[in-house]
Amino acid sequence: MNTSIFDQFFADCIGNWQSDRTYHYLTHKEIERSRTTFHVDPLTSEQKTKVLTDNSYNKLDNLEQFPGFNLGFYTISEKGEEVRQNLNLMFVPKSNNGSIIEGDYLRDRAYEEARAIVSHFCFDTNTRELLMTTNYTRLVSVDSITLTNPTLRIRKILNYEKPPTGKPLKNVLLVGFGVEQKV
Repeated sequence: MNTSIFDQFFADCIGNWQSDRTYHYLTHKEIERSRTTFHVDPLTSEQKTKVLTDNSYNKLDNLEQFPGFNLGFYTISEKGEEVRQNLNLMFVPKSNNGSIIEGDYLRDRAYEEARAIVSHFCFDTNTRELLMTTNYTRLVSVDSITLTNPTLRIRKILNYEKPPTGKPLKNVLLVGFGVEQKV
């Protein structure tokens, strides 16, 4: 599996970032702006083992080959609402079909629900877009990060009402857009 562009994407994500985002809440016709500062550090093998254990995930050999981060962030909305969070996450590639790498995206703490969670990711080596899909209890979050260059990322977030099993995503609850710059 040729993962050099995939590996470079994650190497470029290490560091301090600032994000300006706009959220469109379609359920109650509200628009909210926020600013987030976050710091991204690579995970150690011990931290990766803990993320795997927290998710009851199968043991993996050669943990150094799997990208993982400690992500700490602080967000303040234009209304003055503040959120601080720190979580560990890692990516486990499972297949490589041409320019698309897919696999599992594991976190020790999810954004919408305070629990460990395994999600799905898809990375396009041509566009350098990382697409992460998380099935929560009541919604499905589809989060896209496109690395345009090593210091600029474009973010898109779509939260859908969780459809019945086997049905497609349809009812959008929230749309978010962001510009993230390395500082």
